[in-house]
Amino acid sequence: MSIGEALVSKGLITREQLAEAMNARTSPSERIDQVLIRMQLVAERDVLEVFSEQLMIPVVELREGEIDRELLALIPPRLIHKYGLMPISKNGKGVRVATSDPFNMYALDEVRTCINMPVEPVLAPRAEIHKLIKAFYGVGGEVLQEMVAESGDVEIIDEQHVESEDLDVQMAQEASVIKLVNEILIEAIDQRASDIHFEPFENDFRVRYRVDGVLHVANVPPEIRRFQNAIVSRIKILSSLNIAERRLPQDGGFKIKAHGREIDLRVSIIPMTFGEGIVLRILDRTSVALDLHKLGMEGRTYEVFMDLINRPHGILLVTGPTGSGKTTTLYAALRTIVSDELKILTIEDPVEYYLEGINQTPINPKIGLTFARALRSFLRHDPDVVLVGEIRDKETAEVAINASLTGHLVFSTLHTNDAVTATTRLLDMGVEPFLVSSSLEGVLAQRLVRTICKHCKEAYEPQNPKTLPADFAYQPGERLHRGRGCKECRGTGFSGRRALYELLVMNDKLREMVLQHASAAQLEAVARQQGLVLMREEGWRLARAGVTTPEEVLRVTKV
Repeated sequence: MSIGEALVSKGLITREQLAEAMNARTSPSERIDQVLIRMQLVAERDVLEVFSEQLMIPVVELREGEIDRELLALIPPRLIHKYGLMPISKNGKGVRVATSDPFNMYALDEVRTCINMPVEPVLAPRAEIHKLIKAFYGVGGEVLQEMVAESGDVEIIDEQHVESEDLDVQMAQEASVIKLVNEILIEAIDQRASDIHFEPFENDFRVRYRVDGVLHVANVPPEIRRFQNAIVSRIKILSSLNIAERRLPQDGGFKIKAHGREIDLRVSIIPMTFGEGIVLRILDRTSVALDLHKLGMEGRTYEVFMDLINRPHGILLVTGPTGSGKTTTLYAALRTIVSDELKILTIEDPVEYYLEGINQTPINPKIGLTFARALRSFLRHDPDVVLVGEIRDKETAEVAINASLTGHLVFSTLHTNDAVTATTRLLDMGVEPFLVSSSLEGVLAQRLVRTICKHCKEAYEPQNPKTLPADFAYQPGERLHRGRGCKECRGTGFSGRRALYELLVMNDKLREMVLQHASAAQLEAVARQQGLVLMREEGWRLARAGVTTPEEVLRVTKV
């Protein structure tokens, strides 16, 4: 029975889907199972299960800890990369090798000839095999093994070719370096990284990914050190930066198309002792949930915040350190209130995500288009709501406050550690207390905590509760949760993040205290009496609910 008929008989596809796949073949030699998988009409593991029955080859679950590392030295890496094979363990006198293509007998024969040992094939999905190849041989290992071939996984949008006599520039445009950079980019996207860090040291060129707010060293072969200058030049070419300038910081960006979606990358390059360091910020619009509930806002905080963003005028500030999700929260707020009746304008540095129905403008300091100047001009466009990307100085603060006092609702961000210090920060900038008191409606402080991986979540009782902070108020016998670590979360025990919120709503008492130059501690004491819930307290609630861990809350909050 053919594979197509077998899949139909098992109810995994319909005859109509089989006929659709037959018509979609790019060539008469393309196997129908590959077409069905490509069209996402059937899961690859289901196809392998059918092959397993027909060919009597077992399907296995690949686990990193079960790989016999001694075998990796027996089989040349070029065969691993070329055929997508993964040696697993010794089996008597032979070797078990995982493959996703049971019909490529030539590959198995080449391995058998190379190691002079019997080879027993087992089946596993292609993605799982390649994940292990990257784990053991490193990202870009194929390139560094001189398997030079153009990569189709990443498409660079609007790439420009640069003519230069510089050897590093010429190498940067070689297929091998292009493929190496592409593989690093695609691996970062697959790991849901927000940033890629290229860091030059005296005897190393380290690549790190920031995943869920924490940096992880990427598994790249040590030979990447030889490609350091070429990688830097390649990224400069993509970002349209000055390739010859290696003494000054440079900022730029470019777009790529990966996995069928467009992704923006913001690039920052700074000179360091042993070369140029690069940070790439990955802005994947499809992976951002612009919904307040999905970000973690719920209960009374959500109700009060909704009241604030629907007010006719005033200023609403979102505070927190870089990377705490401030802009995402404000975007979600704008998405919530956008309508045909409202004129919404934003001034950003730069525009990170494009929102339907909202007029967005990037600032350009090189030509004098600053936050303050843009905001003054925007008010002539009769907006109802204005988003100012960040209040950085007295001028911007005063223009934003004056806009709020003339009937506009103004959203903005500020770099402070908690909600109450936003008022003192504005006063420190030189803004008059009566302006802050009369215009500020509310301050939302936030942090991002990693959430426990749902695939390996487990309950436990702390063996030494005394190590938990006193304000957690642990009760004897209370069960907490953590992640054991699995392949889904790459052994971290965490998958994804959500926000911790601390919402301060201004009232007559607090306004009066601002006029009197009250300290942040005094403001917090009064706000606590009126119901302010601190981020740390919200974190303890989530830890008890099994959403995150006490250690994670401790990592991102202060007493």
